[in-house]
Amino acid sequence: MQLFRPMYERALRWAAHRHAPWYLTALSFFEAIIFPIPPEVMLAPMSLAQPKRAFWFAALSLAGSMVGMFVGYALGYYALELAMPLVERLGYAGQFEQIKQQAAENGLLLLILAGFTPVPFKVFTIASGAVGMPLLPFFIGALIGRGKRVFLVALAIRLGGARAEAALRRHIEPIGWIALVLLAAVVGWLVWQAQGA
Repeated sequence: MQLFRPMYERALRWAAHRHAPWYLTALSFFEAIIFPIPPEVMLAPMSLAQPKRAFWFAALSLAGSMVGMFVGYALGYYALELAMPLVERLGYAGQFEQIKQQAAENGLLLLILAGFTPVPFKVFTIASGAVGMPLLPFFIGALIGRGKRVFLVALAIRLGGARAEAALRRHIEPIGWIALVLLAAVVGWLVWQAQGA
């Protein structure tokens, strides 16, 4: 059963559209709040098609994500009861209290590291808002946490070129399934940790 290839192919079609930079920015915005597909699936093929603009595309993605992250923060701060069904649907209700505690204790470091965890970044931003994390550390942590991801993708495509995209296309199903299994393992471990606490 192919699950990830159709999503990847759709993202490639979006990436080839003349309005692709707007789509990327919008995708990054909505992914930071509710959408499950990360913007890197558009960023990578766009960067491959126009390598000289890869860092510009990464900047657009980061800008969209940052605006979306502030919406996530506002949801956590002003309307946590509206955000909790989303957190529950994502399967992170059990870890949310632990993430909130970590955000209260050292939110800046948490957000910097959160960019590479399998837990969706939106869970961290909602938790940051729920504990009233000061906005300057939130901004800096979110900027670094998300920025390193999109700029590393742009850099990898710029350096790897067509070979990187061909490898991704060839192995998209195993990569997707491995990522899904790792995500399930991390979620299981976090739930186990939360129950043991």
